[in-house]
Amino acid sequence: MEAMLKLGMGKFAYTAQDSTGAPLSGSLEARDEEEAVAALRGQGLFILAVHPEVLAVEAGAVGRLLRVGGGGVSGRDLAFLGEQLATLISGGVPLVSALNLLSRQSESPVLGRVLGAVGRDVARGSSLHAAMAKEGGVFDSFWVSLVQAGELGGTLPKSLRQISGYLSAQESLKSRVLTALAYPVVLLSISMAVLAYFIIRIVPTFAEIFRSFDMDLPPITQAVLFLSNFVVYNGWILLAATCAAAVAGKAYLATRAGQEFKARFLFGLPFFGGFIKSILLERFLTTLAALIRSGVSILNALTLLESLFASNSVLAAAIHKAKNDVAGGKPISSALRGTCTFPYLMTEMMGMGEEAGQLPEILETLSTFYREQIDQFARRFTAVIDPILVVLIGGIIGVIVMSIFIPIFQFSQLGMG
Repeated sequence: MEAMLKLGMGKFAYTAQDSTGAPLSGSLEARDEEEAVAALRGQGLFILAVHPEVLAVEAGAVGRLLRVGGGGVSGRDLAFLGEQLATLISGGVPLVSALNLLSRQSESPVLGRVLGAVGRDVARGSSLHAAMAKEGGVFDSFWVSLVQAGELGGTLPKSLRQISGYLSAQESLKSRVLTALAYPVVLLSISMAVLAYFIIRIVPTFAEIFRSFDMDLPPITQAVLFLSNFVVYNGWILLAATCAAAVAGKAYLATRAGQEFKARFLFGLPFFGGFIKSILLERFLTTLAALIRSGVSILNALTLLESLFASNSVLAAAIHKAKNDVAGGKPISSALRGTCTFPYLMTEMMGMGEEAGQLPEILETLSTFYREQIDQFARRFTAVIDPILVVLIGGIIGVIVMSIFIPIFQFSQLGMG
C-alpha cells in the first residue's frame, strides 16, 4: 500500500462490456481516471463507467440520499436538459461551465444537485459519461452509452440532441396514453365510491325498515340485502384478504416464474395485449435507432436494451437470445426473427434496411408505425369504454335502487288495499 501511494497509484472500479457484449465489472490500478480508461480500451472493452473505488461508495450513498430526500427527475426535465446542454456546447460554452449553469437554473432540486456533482467530477478530469454513470438514479445506461459514443466520436451535441428527441417522444407517447385512460379511471373510481356508499349506508337503512314490517321481499331485494350484509359484517376480513393477496401476489411477481407469468399474461390479454406489445415494440425500435445513430454497436445496443426491458422477462429473454445470435455472426433481423417474439413485418423490414444500409431509417419508420397504432387504440378505447362504463355502472345502481323501491311500492299497494 505504501509503495502504491508513493507511485501515486489508485484503485478504479469499472463497468464495461467485452467484444461479445457481455457485461464486466471489476477494478484496476492506475495513476488517474484517464490512464484507467486507456488501459481498458487497450483490452478492447466498451466502457460504461469508471470511477475511483472510494467515490463509488460515496456516489451510491448520495444517490440513495437524493432518492429519499427529493424523489426522481421527470422525463421532460431530462429531455430539456439534453437540448440545453447540446445548445450550450455547440455555442462554445465549456462543458464544466455549461453543467454549472444548468445546475444553478434547474427547476428540479434533485437534478440541480446531480448536475453540480457531475460538473465537479468533470472539472477534476473525469469524462462526462463516467461522471453521469455515478448518478445511476438519474442517468441510466441509455444516457451513459449515447454520451460515451458522442465523446468518442466528437459528436457530443448530436448525441445529446438524440437523447433529448428520444425522451421527448417517449414522454409525449406516455402523456397521450395516460390522457386516454384518465377519464375512464376517474369515472370508474367515482362510480365505485357511489356504489360502495349505497351498499354500506343506504341499503342497511332500508333493510331495518323491511325487517320491522316483516315483509316478504322479492328475490332481487333479498340478493342485494345479502350482498350488503356480507360487505358490512365482513368488511375487515375482505380488506385483510385483499391486502394479503396483494402482498402474496407482489412476492410471486418478484420471482422469475412470476415475472414470466406476468409478461405472458399481459401479452395474452384480450383487447389490451396487442396494445401493450405495441408500446414495448415502439420503445424497443426507438431506442435501438437512437443507439445505432449515435455509433453504438448493435451488440452493445442489444445488451443495453436487455437491461432496459428487464421488467418484461419474455422480451428480455428474446433480446438476450438475439444478442447471442448476433455475437455468433447473424444479422440482427435474422436474430430477432429466430426468437419468435417479434412480428414478422418488423423483422422483414429490418432485413431490408440491413441490405440497403438504412437500418436506422427503417427502425424509425417502424417506430412511427407502432406509435400510430398506439394512438389509434387510445382514441378507440376512449370512444368505446366511456359509454360502456356509464351503462354498466348505471345499470348496477339502477338494480340496487329497484331492489329498494319494489318492496316500498308493494307495501304502499297493501296499505291502499
